[in-house]
Amino acid sequence: MQNNYSAQHIQVLKGLDAVRKRPGMYIGTTGEEGLHHLVYEVVDNSIDESLAGFCSIIEINIEKGNVVSVLDDGRGIPIDLHPTEKISALELVMTKLHAGGKFDKNSYQVSGGLHGVGVSVVNALSSWCEVYVYLNGQVHFQRYRRGIPEDTVKAIGPTEKRGTLVKFQPDETIFDRTDFSFDILSNRLRELAFLNKGIRIIIKDQRLPTEKLHDFQFEGGIKSFIQYLNKNKQVLTKETVYFSTTKDEVVVDLAFEYNDGYTETIFTFVNNINTRDGGTHLVGFKSALTRTLNDFLKKSKLSKKLDETLTGDDVREGLTAVISIKMPNPQFEGQTKSKLGNSEIKGLVESTVNEQLTVYFEENPKIIDSILEKTVVAAKAREAARKARDIVRRKSFLESTGLPGKLADCAEKDPAKCEVYIVEGDSAGGSAKQGRDRKFQAILPLWGKMLNVEKTREEKVLVNDKLQPIIATLGTNIGKNFSLDKLRYHKVIIMADADVDGSHIRTLLLTFFFRYMKGLIEKGHVYIAMPPLYKISYGKKIIYAYDDKEKELKLKEIGVPEEKISMQRYKGLGEMNPEQLWETTMDPVRRNIMQVKLEDIVEAEDIFSTLMGEQVEPRRKFIEDNALQVTNLDI
Repeated sequence: MQNNYSAQHIQVLKGLDAVRKRPGMYIGTTGEEGLHHLVYEVVDNSIDESLAGFCSIIEINIEKGNVVSVLDDGRGIPIDLHPTEKISALELVMTKLHAGGKFDKNSYQVSGGLHGVGVSVVNALSSWCEVYVYLNGQVHFQRYRRGIPEDTVKAIGPTEKRGTLVKFQPDETIFDRTDFSFDILSNRLRELAFLNKGIRIIIKDQRLPTEKLHDFQFEGGIKSFIQYLNKNKQVLTKETVYFSTTKDEVVVDLAFEYNDGYTETIFTFVNNINTRDGGTHLVGFKSALTRTLNDFLKKSKLSKKLDETLTGDDVREGLTAVISIKMPNPQFEGQTKSKLGNSEIKGLVESTVNEQLTVYFEENPKIIDSILEKTVVAAKAREAARKARDIVRRKSFLESTGLPGKLADCAEKDPAKCEVYIVEGDSAGGSAKQGRDRKFQAILPLWGKMLNVEKTREEKVLVNDKLQPIIATLGTNIGKNFSLDKLRYHKVIIMADADVDGSHIRTLLLTFFFRYMKGLIEKGHVYIAMPPLYKISYGKKIIYAYDDKEKELKLKEIGVPEEKISMQRYKGLGEMNPEQLWETTMDPVRRNIMQVKLEDIVEAEDIFSTLMGEQVEPRRKFIEDNALQVTNLDI
């Protein structure tokens, strides 16, 4: 071991070397989230131009090779020489940390990219990056390789356009993978279009044979956001509750509606940043809503129907809300800015929301009456759910020690090493129990169709005999009491037949997980088993094909006369013996399993509401619009 430690051991990272050395410090992770964060950083600059009143359209292209370009019609990054740094302002912004216009209140009053490291970090973490600035009738250009300029900024031709085009390719040596998700990007860009009234944001995916395109523009701002989220739900009132007000340099925008469902959907934003983990603005809103509705309930005839005050859960049942804050100096908890920490914002939002809602509800008595009726029913349902929970707990369904009789548990006790197969049918369950590796694989057989939780309240879920075994097996509890820390298996694998009934079972289970155990999907714990569709036998050999395309490919590869081949199309998992089930569907080395991801939560919300909700017309329209695209229909 070397004991001498001197000045020569102190390493100085110059320029953007620090970013490439420790990328996680700047973008949170080199995984999927960090990769997409690169695009957000560039787009945020264009949005800041929009907030300053200079940009009306942003175009994002995903090109082959996972090259991304972002074009806006803003003022264009300045290209003149910086007075003290003596290089072009463009080169300064692209190559120096903490260089940008976000620190100058005369340039930007409000900004999402307050750290001032955004586009320089994108440049540092790209194998190459190009910037075109359309300014003063000229196109100005500079290209960089891994953050280092290849040449000085040069004018390369005339133009009538105005704005900035940033084009980059993520560095494969930095990121775990570099393939962008159109859905993840669309989700964020849709949010930005809702949050910035009137701006037009276009995203194109040019990697596919047929170009995929989303064109977002919403003149109603977050009111349009609420209406979009509730478009396939039965809302209680015709009018969306909305207000926008400014207090102490903080702009508070709030919009909400109630629907006849049982889940709450709240999106919170600060300077256009989605604060997924909430923060002080969310706490202030929740407190104000609960307090305001309780104040109005005291003055209402409905107060006689309830012996207690409304809780936060009561007033948020069926609530769809968006709260957007714009403020000069937000303090975020965590590098990815997912939670607002400014303590003063709680009181500011709480008082603002209370004042505005009091005035609004006094002027709209029908709206407050409808909302109070909903909350009183929710309060009574809460009490019913509590009683149901007590009954269930007494039966040990919600306790980790009380496991269902049908569960064949595994020997391993470390959840990170364990997986549970939720299997459709006792027959397939029996084969799975015999074929599994008992050390780390548990089997929970299901029988019959389960409850569609989209159409019912929590107390019905808790006492449902099809869902109780799942709740008890996973150990996380559900809804407000859900705790991912108590998950007993880090892989939850749905294994159902490859037919219509199997698809229905998968859909019902996914609806249950999405509504009552969303954390399972968000953290990547849910998988779908992919059993083979065909068993192909020739001579003493057996091979499997997982779809029609693979079947045709395997038959060509075999090269044996057709009469010497025996082929079986599996109708269900029960047709496989334990050995076949193991080698095709359960062996970690050979199996196919598909991870369920939540990339676009707004689209997911819409799909579940459309296909599993009470409204028939949206479901009929969805089927009509997509009928011709169906390729795997079991007739």
